[in-house]
Amino acid sequence: MRGLGGASFARGGRQEELARSPPAPAERPSCAGRGSPRLLFQESLHQIRACTMAGQAQSRAELQQQQQQQQQAAPPPWGELLSFQYFQRVCPPGVGYGYSEGSMQGMRESEFRRLGGMTYLDHAGTALFPQSLLKEFTDDLSKNIYGNPHSQNISSKLTYDTIEHVRYRILQHFNTTAEDYTIIFTSGSTAALKLVAETFPWMPEGLGHPSSRFCYLTDSHTSVVGMRGITAAMNVLSVPVKPKDIVSEKNRVPAEEQNCMTPHLFCYPAQSNFSGIKYPLSWIQEIKSGKLCPIKTSGKWFILLDAASYVSTSPLDLTVHQPDFVPISFYKIFGFPTGLGALLVNNQIAPFLRKSYFGGGTAAGYLAGEEFYSPRPSIAERFEDGTVSFLDIIALKHGFDALERLTGGMENIKNHTFALSRYTYTVLSTLKYANGAPIVRIYSDSDFSSPDIQGPIINFNVLDENGDVIGYSQVDKIASLYNIHVRTGCFCNTGACQQHLSLSNEDVKRNLRAGHVCGDDIDIIDGRPTGSVRISFGYISTFEDAQTFLKFIIATRLSKSDCKFPSQTTTRETITQSVKSPIQNDHTANHNAKKYSLKTIISDTRHWNNSSAALKTPETSRAVSKNAIPVYRSGSKPITVTNIYLYPIKSCSAFEVSEWSVGNQGLLYDRNWMVVNQNGVCISQKQEPRLCLVQPLIDLEQKIMVIKAEGMDPISVPLEENTGREIQIGQSKVCAHRVQTYDCGERIAEWFSELLGRQCRLIRQSSDFKRNANQKHEKGQATTVSLSLVNEAQYLLINTASILQLKEQITERLKEPLPTEELIQRFRANIVISATECFEEEKWSEISIGALCFQVVGPCNRCQIICIDPQSGQRNKEFLQTLSSTRGRKTNFGIYLMNQSLCSSLPNILSVGSQVFPVLKEDGEIPSPLSNEEKTSG
Repeated sequence: MRGLGGASFARGGRQEELARSPPAPAERPSCAGRGSPRLLFQESLHQIRACTMAGQAQSRAELQQQQQQQQQAAPPPWGELLSFQYFQRVCPPGVGYGYSEGSMQGMRESEFRRLGGMTYLDHAGTALFPQSLLKEFTDDLSKNIYGNPHSQNISSKLTYDTIEHVRYRILQHFNTTAEDYTIIFTSGSTAALKLVAETFPWMPEGLGHPSSRFCYLTDSHTSVVGMRGITAAMNVLSVPVKPKDIVSEKNRVPAEEQNCMTPHLFCYPAQSNFSGIKYPLSWIQEIKSGKLCPIKTSGKWFILLDAASYVSTSPLDLTVHQPDFVPISFYKIFGFPTGLGALLVNNQIAPFLRKSYFGGGTAAGYLAGEEFYSPRPSIAERFEDGTVSFLDIIALKHGFDALERLTGGMENIKNHTFALSRYTYTVLSTLKYANGAPIVRIYSDSDFSSPDIQGPIINFNVLDENGDVIGYSQVDKIASLYNIHVRTGCFCNTGACQQHLSLSNEDVKRNLRAGHVCGDDIDIIDGRPTGSVRISFGYISTFEDAQTFLKFIIATRLSKSDCKFPSQTTTRETITQSVKSPIQNDHTANHNAKKYSLKTIISDTRHWNNSSAALKTPETSRAVSKNAIPVYRSGSKPITVTNIYLYPIKSCSAFEVSEWSVGNQGLLYDRNWMVVNQNGVCISQKQEPRLCLVQPLIDLEQKIMVIKAEGMDPISVPLEENTGREIQIGQSKVCAHRVQTYDCGERIAEWFSELLGRQCRLIRQSSDFKRNANQKHEKGQATTVSLSLVNEAQYLLINTASILQLKEQITERLKEPLPTEELIQRFRANIVISATECFEEEKWSEISIGALCFQVVGPCNRCQIICIDPQSGQRNKEFLQTLSSTRGRKTNFGIYLMNQSLCSSLPNILSVGSQVFPVLKEDGEIPSPLSNEEKTSG
């Protein structure tokens, strides 16, 4: 068995076994090597919960003794670690797997068959709804008429009564009543948090009395931290609080100062969405009573418990713990509906909330011509502006019914999901390379000993055998090859991300200045991670999900151990340089030449006529551009174009030509069409690998595109645009950019729908719409470059020498021959060249081919499409994995090109056999990607 990056696991000289024994069920895994130092407050957590965790507490000396015993114990083989028997052994007492009503596999088969071979591990992002929930909801809607609840007719009364029943059901779910709490429906937990910030009875600074404080735990969601924008506008001071500060003696307020009634608000998560740690619910009463204090200040504390993450897998008893505000989002619990949440407000604070705006349904009476307004007496009706999302609220009833029927309740879900996370954590903590280095670094605030302390979230980074972090983007990309769905980045929790990754405030600011923003794929800067990988289990998760994930970690080659090329390290300087000037304009032709730059003059003329003249290539078209300065190549053969491909239909098969017209959007007809689903969303080979079997052929003489596929009769569409009024004009998106398209008709839609077995249509980009990409002149002035339906740039170029180098590596791993032509086709380039040195194209800033001039605008960051065999549509993970390890854990291959001004008055023809004249970049650095979107050739 080969480990990450091909590193072998070792035990006593034998391979295929792990380097250290996992802890026994009653033992706590060591944090050594995980890179996540214990927080000071963690000891306090155990102290606070001493009454509930009696018998589980262990002294530091005992823990050290257990760790020594673990290291001396003989490790089981990895096959045993992945067995269900071992999973059962590591389940803590009282924690069960599955539910009493049938098997987990039976539930997955009946309720979640749509998952297929998917391993979904982002339940903290959203739960997945069961099929029966959707069916019962739609049956309800088909049998009942639900009117606007603000009306008084029969259908409206039915809606109002049903909503009130759902309010009762929500209160019942949290073991409370309408006497203690009010349900205010919102669009989600974020809207609920915003509502609290806007209506809390703040006492601002400078009014001659003690002022309010807004405090929040640094391990809080962005939406909590964002409340400080509202409080700042109200002249209220915001104070971030670390977990250890809560239990600090220095913050205690003397009893004589606790009579001050200035209202303060403290917000903290019941469960961290980063690490899954469950913060003590006992804090609520202890802070309200003055036993604990977030900061040292006199006044009355109110508590907002952010329960959005917590309640997805854990029961919340509001009879035992009574915060003042509890925001939730229902999709976190049921998966459906989305865009609906609630704020549970303690009725003791509700009368003091201040609301200035009033919308439809919230007013008992008002005057339009005079400043007079009387609110409704009901707290819910006073705060629910406008008509609530009543059909979605009705869906909640079926959500509660389904959850109870399938699982038996939240206590069962808590134990089930913890069993899976405990097992996964235990095995991950065990895995090591043969040299003793850990395979993952887990970012945890607990030892996963109890479901009362830890939620079903595991946050980590994968390491290579040298201890270096493998970027989260790389892990995510390889996981997708195995159809494993994880989440990466900082998870809208910068505070926890900083804490666990040891990022200072200045580090975060420097990374931002360098071009890294939340949600992008810039995962390593200056050798340090900017984020991590998170897996999370939900009520539908199974042992097989955990097992599949662990097999992926063990078996996947993510390491750089067998790299043969230097790692492409991203630095702040190179990213910043790319952000400031994506295209370098001053270049060195050779070591002795002076600086020289080509002028970027992009034509702004209309899209070339699709019925252009017949192609021809006079000998003069191979003339060298006067402006191009060839790279000095002592004794080397000339670089020439060996292949030209266009892809008329995005994500479909290539159409190879020996010469072809070039216009202001690239090759004529390249990616002018694309296949979309019934919602108008582009379908790529990622969703439908069979698209690679669709063969479009351009017939210039007949002015048609013939489309072929095995088992289907050929069909054709005209090359000339149909501008008739009956043509349906629509909007679509390519890589988040809006494009205007028109539909190619029912006949072609039926052809593709039959081929793919799903509803889809063929659309074409309208020539009246210009999709532009901004580039820059050498003087920093923006230039608009026109694009077709390509993802990033007009052309993609690859080098045969680079292909051959990669082919050698892949063939070695596949242990079978690989035709060069097949590998070329996988990379879906427009231009293939024959350079002498592999990857030398990445050192170029500009090139000229015949009369055509191009600017290099960045590398192509590859995705799983290169794993699809263009001849069969079958996937093979080895291609992306080999590229990753060969290129130093990056997946760059090929370069993007954009048209420059014509170098001469010669015809705009690209021809096979034409000589390529590159211009070297000054620094030889590979440019950063064009954007933070994932780049593919489409």
